[in-house]
Amino acid sequence: MMAEEHTDLEAQIVKDIHCKEIDLVNRDPKNINEDIVKVDFEDVIAEPVGTYSFDGVWKVSYTTFTVSKYWCYRLLSTLLGVPLALLWGFLFACISFCHIWAVVPCIKSYLIEIQCISHIYSLCIRTFCNPLFAALGQVCSNIKVMLRKEV
Repeated sequence: MMAEEHTDLEAQIVKDIHCKEIDLVNRDPKNINEDIVKVDFEDVIAEPVGTYSFDGVWKVSYTTFTVSKYWCYRLLSTLLGVPLALLWGFLFACISFCHIWAVVPCIKSYLIEIQCISHIYSLCIRTFCNPLFAALGQVCSNIKVMLRKEV
């Protein structure tokens, strides 16, 4: 009985990882489109003082803009949403695959290989440059600068 409960728990955990609940109310929880595509009528069309159209035209324009934007978005998302989601899912899967299986191993390999060169470089610096700069420091340490203001 205990083994069956453990197996069911593992299956539930795996299911939760791949099938998380989505929020149908707040569809942008990380606010990635807060300022980018949030466009209202007032953001696009504005009449300055002294150049007003008829009130009826303004109201109909507002309604036309809002409703056409709403339904055009819905139509496009209905027609293209799933194919584009498939495309973007494939693209990000390829990017993840390349990063996991190519980029990170190459970087790790480079770091391992460069470590040997860095030891040799460090040895050369300590052997040749440190004594040279120490000697230059000793020579320059006796230099005194005096600033005089002549009138």
